Amino acid sequence: MEPELEPVLVALWFGLWCEGVQVSFTRFLQGPQENTCSLPAKEKELKKLKAAQKAEAAKLQAQQASNAPKSGKKKNVKREAEEENPEDYIDPETPLGDKKQLSRQMAKTFNPSAVEKSWYAWWEKSKFFEADPSSSKPPFVIVLPPPNVTGALHIGHALTAAIQDTIIRWRRMSGYNTLWVPGTDHAGIATQVVVEKKIMREKKLTRHDIGREGFVAEVWKWKNEYGGTILKQLRGLGASLDWSRECFTMDEKRSRAVTEAFVRLYKEGLIYRDLRLVNWDCVLRTAISDIEVDYVEIKERTPLRVPGYSKPMEFGVLTSFAYPLEGGLGEIVVATTRVETMLGDTAIAIHPEDPRYTRLHGKFAIHPFNGRRLPIVCDAVLVDMNFGTGAVKITPAHDPNDFEVGKRHNLDFINIFTDDGRINSKWWS
Repeated sequence: MEPELEPVLVALWFGLWCEGVQVSFTRFLQGPQENTCSLPAKEKELKKLKAAQKAEAAKLQAQQASNAPKSGKKKNVKREAEEENPEDYIDPETPLGDKKQLSRQMAKTFNPSAVEKSWYAWWEKSKFFEADPSSSKPPFVIVLPPPNVTGALHIGHALTAAIQDTIIRWRRMSGYNTLWVPGTDHAGIATQVVVEKKIMREKKLTRHDIGREGFVAEVWKWKNEYGGTILKQLRGLGASLDWSRECFTMDEKRSRAVTEAFVRLYKEGLIYRDLRLVNWDCVLRTAISDIEVDYVEIKERTPLRVPGYSKPMEFGVLTSFAYPLEGGLGEIVVATTRVETMLGDTAIAIHPEDPRYTRLHGKFAIHPFNGRRLPIVCDAVLVDMNFGTGAVKITPAHDPNDFEVGKRHNLDFINIFTDDGRINSKWWS
């Protein structure tokens, strides 16, 4: 050990020894210490004791409550319920068109019919929804798309009415002179069918038997009798329509307006009259729109039921036959699935580049039944030289594609059918 370090080590050792003696002496003066290992057990016993005391107190309280006399609070509630008058929750009867009289108290359960009752009649009588033609307010107008008078409103109508009603009410509250025009549509074919069945059932007559004016009168009679369902539904929706301007698309004003519009368009050269193909209904004996036609694609022999026939009729049967050529040049074979329309054929089309028929350019075929001369026309738009015989019979009056060929080559249009779908005598000419 180095000489200079000895005093330091001796002092450090002496200090530690003195501290140890001091601690031991202090514990000696305090006496024997308590054993701390037994504290957790005592705390557990104390908790059990408190829990037992608490349970005993709760049991005693419950026993006292059961022995005590019952409170009169429930009796008072029951007595009050017995004293309630059910009439207080029922709206008094309101005279039609008067402002609704409300009950003294609001009903406990919501009843839409009871809540909505009488309000609309008062709104309508008070003319809240009528537009003022002399008003200086800016105008705002919506025309209700007229639903078909033959049916009833569905969820789509309700959605449209709700949206339009929201817009018209907003504009009305924003200071506009609003007009929401109500009305119904005569529905064309749908109404015609319903009324025709009605007069056939009741009078055993057709619309042709009673004439145009008589049939129109029957339509109006039916509309007035059964057409109120939609109007009632619109009122039930709470639609704020101006009923003083209610329209029907077949009434005098609307009919006159339609006639005026078409006459003006015709005079201005914006529309024209022409012969066109239509979807003809042989039972109704009228033209019907494309959306009222069910199209069925037939690729092979297919039996289908046809009105007026007890057995299914075959469609899609391809029939081939030959037309004799003028001047003894032989014959030309064509094929069709509508063999009866050959009575209205006015031409035969070939492809201008088909080498099989180059010699027939500008020639004629002869109709075997009436001797009609059928020009052989070259048409690359219609004819596919690789399909069938490469020759196509053309019936301009009874096929959409043939109709266009007839227009391009200035062919005759011969309608071979009567209104009820039978063969007429025009084909003979």
